[in-house]
Amino acid sequence: MKKCLLLIVALVWQLQAQAQQSNPPFWNEIQTFKQQDSVEMPPQNAILFVGSSSIRKWTNVQEMFPKYTLINRGFGGSTLLDLKRYLNDIVIPYQPKQIVIYSGENDIAAGNVEAPEVLQRFQDVFQSIRQELPQVPVMFVSIKPSPSRIKYKPIIEESNRLIKDYLKTQPKTAYVNVYKPMLQRNGKPKPEIFIQDSLHMNQQGYQIWKKKIKPSLIK
Repeated sequence: MKKCLLLIVALVWQLQAQAQQSNPPFWNEIQTFKQQDSVEMPPQNAILFVGSSSIRKWTNVQEMFPKYTLINRGFGGSTLLDLKRYLNDIVIPYQPKQIVIYSGENDIAAGNVEAPEVLQRFQDVFQSIRQELPQVPVMFVSIKPSPSRIKYKPIIEESNRLIKDYLKTQPKTAYVNVYKPMLQRNGKPKPEIFIQDSLHMNQQGYQIWKKKIKPSLIK
């Protein structure tokens, strides 16, 4: 009987481990969001901020924009591929009145994509949103110049340019350039606006974002 019980426990553990391995990246984070939504769904007609850790770590974004109703659905380390995968979980259901996207930096940091591929991934996300929410304005926040990723500067700059040019051809869009204001006069990133990891921003950095993003937010 004891051996049988141990076998059952081992089998359950193995099945759970296999299930975890088969889940796509950030599955647990997305399930946490969905659990929160099941308890209390965020208000519709809000402005949705979505993307990677620069959005996730913007914990006081609502305080910075007190006259707006915001939803933060950043999940750290994510790429444009991940964002597309979870559009039906953390974007479409909210029926937002505007979507603010920061994503693409981690795609580049993975080291296996060039700027045209970043553009294609963004286009896939954008077009998927347009299919479901054709009238909702979309804002893209340019990929930032992180000191720890300075070697990717040429790809980041080209990716930003390609996405900016693409959005010029699309209605109800905005491209927000936070890249340039985050640079010193010598063209290097401002070290004082980043935390110790030289990747994520402190409040000085987010103040730059606030100043650049606010004029394009819909009231």
